[in-house]
Amino acid sequence: MTDPQVHVVTHPLVQHKLTLMRNKEASSTSFRTLLGELAMLMAYEITRDVPTQLVEVETPLEKTMGPIIDGKKLVFASILRAGNGMLDGLLRVVPNARVGHIGLYRDPNTLEAVEYYFKMPTGMNERDVIVVDPMLATGHSAVAAITRLKQLQPRSIKFLCLLAAPEGIATLRQAHPDVPIYTAAIDRQLNEHGYILPGLGDAGDRIFGTK
Repeated sequence: MTDPQVHVVTHPLVQHKLTLMRNKEASSTSFRTLLGELAMLMAYEITRDVPTQLVEVETPLEKTMGPIIDGKKLVFASILRAGNGMLDGLLRVVPNARVGHIGLYRDPNTLEAVEYYFKMPTGMNERDVIVVDPMLATGHSAVAAITRLKQLQPRSIKFLCLLAAPEGIATLRQAHPDVPIYTAAIDRQLNEHGYILPGLGDAGDRIFGTK
């Protein structure tokens, strides 16, 4: 993948934890813990270029200038329900971030995303948004979420996932070529049911212990 808008986080710790998550024998507790740790690690990468401004701060010894994040607080926009599994890890790194939620379900016949819930913080036109969903499979949910978010005209939008399929990347890039994608791995393909192969199964079911 040579697309400059697609960033694969290849840090050894990220790859190690992702491999442990793929194991079908991993319990929901283990899966959730690993997901939180992975989200923390990936938060460093996706926030690397967040704008900053210099402010004056007084240390115990003297006054100096130091950088802080510029603008209103960052927003993590979670695509329900699996996106919520990444929030704790992300918020441990950026505890002052605001959180929005986008409720989408996948129509089993068309595989298209259908919205049932949307709630974002105020002042979105001054905020940078990171859309969060563990899996970028068909790409329909990501496209629908970002299309909806763009109506609020945020300052910037990025997309963060653990796994991406080539089909999902192509769909998202075609619909929103301005939105960078950050992922821990690009897997081989989708199966006939729209699941990523080799993947790690249904992320929501594995996070919450449902079937």
